[in-house]
Amino acid sequence: LTGVLDDCLCDIESIDDFNTFKIFPKIQKLQERDYFRYYKVNLKRPCPFWADDGHCSIKDCHVEPCPESKIPVGIKAGSSNKYSKAANNSKELEDCEQANKLGAVNSTLSNQSKEAFIDWARYDDSQDHFCELDDERSPDAQYVDLLLNPERYTGYKGPSAWRVWNSIYEENCFKPRSVYRPLNPLAPSRGGDDGESFYTWLEGLCLEKRVFYKLISGLHASINLHLCANYLLEETWGKPRWGPNVKEFTRRFDPIETKGEGPRRLKNLYFLYLIELRALSKVAPYFERSVVDLYTGNGHEDAESKALLLDIFRDTQSFHMHFDEKSMFAGDKKGAKSLKEEFRLHFKNISRIMDCVGCDKCRLWGKLQTQGLGTALKILFSEKEIQSLPENSPSKGFQLTRQEIVALVNAFGRLSTSIRELQNFKVLLQQNR
Repeated sequence: LTGVLDDCLCDIESIDDFNTFKIFPKIQKLQERDYFRYYKVNLKRPCPFWADDGHCSIKDCHVEPCPESKIPVGIKAGSSNKYSKAANNSKELEDCEQANKLGAVNSTLSNQSKEAFIDWARYDDSQDHFCELDDERSPDAQYVDLLLNPERYTGYKGPSAWRVWNSIYEENCFKPRSVYRPLNPLAPSRGGDDGESFYTWLEGLCLEKRVFYKLISGLHASINLHLCANYLLEETWGKPRWGPNVKEFTRRFDPIETKGEGPRRLKNLYFLYLIELRALSKVAPYFERSVVDLYTGNGHEDAESKALLLDIFRDTQSFHMHFDEKSMFAGDKKGAKSLKEEFRLHFKNISRIMDCVGCDKCRLWGKLQTQGLGTALKILFSEKEIQSLPENSPSKGFQLTRQEIVALVNAFGRLSTSIRELQNFKVLLQQNR
């Protein structure tokens, strides 16, 4: 796998070197810090599109939620939009004042009106979101320690997994009506229209729709790589041994086994990496402000976490072959606006499909990675708002919740790991020859 990627001026070798020597070691360290390892998620939301066909009963599908006592006090107490110590300490006072004010006003409001106000506020907040966010106040939302629930092969497959990916590709990836073969790589072989030659339809799509397909294909490739790299190789005396499965990797990505499609899937992974890398370089000014503090309650650790995050941002800004998002949605204003909204709603739909995944561990990592990509897209299309942020006060125009920040960093960490694992598989394949 070498050479320049389509739709951008970047080559695979440059990304490999940059990721291996600059990004991967630092993002691994950052993901181990308390602020980034605890993710609040609702794994009990019902599937909005079809009747749930039951959850996976394989033991490796299970997610162990984190007891409240283990969560750092600053994360538990923090309002989702407030990061600094001062904001968290003054929160109780604010809440009290707010309750008094609302109490005075609300006596004249019906319950219906109150709900309408809450809905309006929620609607306004969601206008720039590419994802359906979990309600963190729901009793079903729980903290999960991502380090204790790693993404790996669980054995989840069959009709349930097939239906999820099929719905993502067939209903949301702007597939032309003239294309009959399923886009889903899990689809059985159809003979003549198979393999690399199948993808001529992509060239007929506009750049934005091509990008959308590549992001989803890249995400799928990344997830498959994690499963191949962290595979259950054997279980003796109840002790599992996890590691890379070369045979499984070959089945999913080898040019001969996949009729030329495997390398395309991996190129889409690199493309997705570039998109999220670009988002990290763009969001740096948001975090450089003194008002943003990655608050857990441990001052020393919080300062170290922020310093490491800003160091990673500097690295992302030093990369000299970024994807140029200005080439997207650049046509006539009305058409561009409508296409951007269609793009956003299609992606939001995909984030909702994640609630249909039958395996809890796959659902956890699926939700986190789609939310991370959705946050990256939100950043890329909010450049003006980010540039006009006030230095010393929370911003009204552009904000990230803690949930979005944790998802953004961990999703990019997964892509960085995928590209690192790909290097490992190259070595293993050479040894096997």
